[in-house]
Amino acid sequence: MKRALIVIDVQESFRQRPNWAEVSDPDIAGKVGQLVDLARDSGDLVVWVLHSEPGSGDVFDPALGHVRLIDGLKPLDGEQVLTKTSHNAFTTTNLQQTLTHHGVRELLISGIRTEQCCETTTRVGSDLGFDMTFVTDATATTPLAHWRTGEVLGVGDIIARTEYVLAGRFARISDVATLTGS
Repeated sequence: MKRALIVIDVQESFRQRPNWAEVSDPDIAGKVGQLVDLARDSGDLVVWVLHSEPGSGDVFDPALGHVRLIDGLKPLDGEQVLTKTSHNAFTTTNLQQTLTHHGVRELLISGIRTEQCCETTTRVGSDLGFDMTFVTDATATTPLAHWRTGEVLGVGDIIARTEYVLAGRFARISDVATLTGS
């Protein structure tokens, strides 16, 4: 096994947030599902990562029941489901050890928060020596307000800027159709 699909934060928690109505791709689970099928058919490892903030009282608090995959996505027996408490999928999990144990060298990145959790996982993975492929249309995000001015950056700009920063430096940029041949 040389390749793994990392599915980051495609979880009900995000659908419970008020800004979900503005998400770049409300059918993110469908695109991720296509990548999951590809990975399984190819014998690649699939690793599911969920974000959790225990004790926070918000939608990421596991006590509220939203820290679970979006309906339609389901891990098979033997596929790992990791829970992280940081933005990237490596820092607070054993993801690197899991990938190394399975001989994985290439990662496909998909998930929610294109510019945050997916992007930081891509950078860290690159720093750790993995060959990274960022599957842009299998990520989703919402508009972001600037921390100081309040100016809002739209989802198209966020996605374009994320690709710009990652391309050729940290990752190859791809899409579902290219990877699945559809």
